[in-house]
Amino acid sequence: MIRYDLIVIGGGPAGLAAAVSAKKQGIEKVLILERDRELGGILNQCIHNGFGLHTFQEELTGPEYAQRFIDQAKEYEVPYKLNTMVLDITQENREKVVTAMNRDEGLLFLRTKAVILAMGCRERPRGALNIPGYRPAGIYTAGTAQRLVNMEGYMPGREVVILGSGDIGLIMARRMTLEGAKVKVVAELMPYSGGLQRNIVQCLEDFQIPLKLSHTVVDIQGKERVAGVTLAQVDENRKPIPGTEEFYSCDTLLLSCGLIPENELSGNMGVALSRITSGPVVNESLETNIPGVFACGNVLHVHDLVDYVSEEAAKAGSHAVEYIRRWEEQDEQKKDAPGISVETQGGIRYSVPQLIRPEHMEEKLTVRFRVGAVYRDVYISVYVGEKRIIHKKKRKLAPGEMEQVILKKSDLTAAGELDKIVMKIEEAEEWKQEN
Repeated sequence: MIRYDLIVIGGGPAGLAAAVSAKKQGIEKVLILERDRELGGILNQCIHNGFGLHTFQEELTGPEYAQRFIDQAKEYEVPYKLNTMVLDITQENREKVVTAMNRDEGLLFLRTKAVILAMGCRERPRGALNIPGYRPAGIYTAGTAQRLVNMEGYMPGREVVILGSGDIGLIMARRMTLEGAKVKVVAELMPYSGGLQRNIVQCLEDFQIPLKLSHTVVDIQGKERVAGVTLAQVDENRKPIPGTEEFYSCDTLLLSCGLIPENELSGNMGVALSRITSGPVVNESLETNIPGVFACGNVLHVHDLVDYVSEEAAKAGSHAVEYIRRWEEQDEQKKDAPGISVETQGGIRYSVPQLIRPEHMEEKLTVRFRVGAVYRDVYISVYVGEKRIIHKKKRKLAPGEMEQVILKKSDLTAAGELDKIVMKIEEAEEWKQEN
């Protein structure tokens, strides 16, 4: 049985950045396991620009961004196995045993001190949306259509309706238009868009593609192939309003209805998962409830920018290195305190990390979060006990854009015994007075 210090599961932007970070810090026995035929993950099909502005201070396409990290992985001689499916992760004493399989080597049992989960996420399929109608050809998730157009050279259809205004749906509205298709409408169930503002402008407004908020598909016509869809407006309970139905003839329906972190492996090995993000619950070191198992990237929570994925993954790699270096000193019985829980209130849906151990913190800790609705002229506040340590003014907050606050170690240690940190949205008094 082959032994490693660190195994990274997933060879996308998160997995590559984590493995390179660990290798840079002197961990020799690192291995990346990737189920696809090449490294780069989902970035390989994202041929539009807009990547890398934070990381490299220049605008790159998805494959170009991925290539930068692939080049770093090769420079630092990070070994990787492609076309390798991880079947199971178990714990034996303090070691983790990763069971994987590929065509060349068959069944593999790999022992390691630490594991980084970087499996990314998957799209919500039609089956999860409860749309009535037959199951004709021509219904794709937006990511599948993206792969077909950008990598396989196939055009899914010529007349398109898109359900959901996530970033992939918006980008595919533009991409299909550029390829000569007619995108008739983008329908969104919520009263706000789920994508970045820049994508709404660049992908819809620039191409005069209508966006219908508070609308959903209530029927799909066609038996062999999609012939059209019926849209209807929905009320505040997201129930279709009778009499608001509109028919759109089309041969393709693209679904962009959310991403779900790919955590089947994590759940099977006993990692505690958040019911809001569907990703692991982690502490300030991005470590799960199982010591030596770390998570980063979209498997943890869905990011809006890949630059933040790489930044988070590099930190996960550094914390895994610390864990490996403490390996010999660790006492199996000795367990750290679980940490202070981060409680989100008043419109903030979740935070990552969910637990903080001040004694293990770096001087500054980035806490990322998303809101549950659109807010204007508000404050993001963070309370440690009775004391408010952050009061940050925001003109606009939207669910499609990830936000962050930076916590200082000194603020938490000064507060003494704590059981929770509270993050919430507060109305701005001076703005209320102005209006």
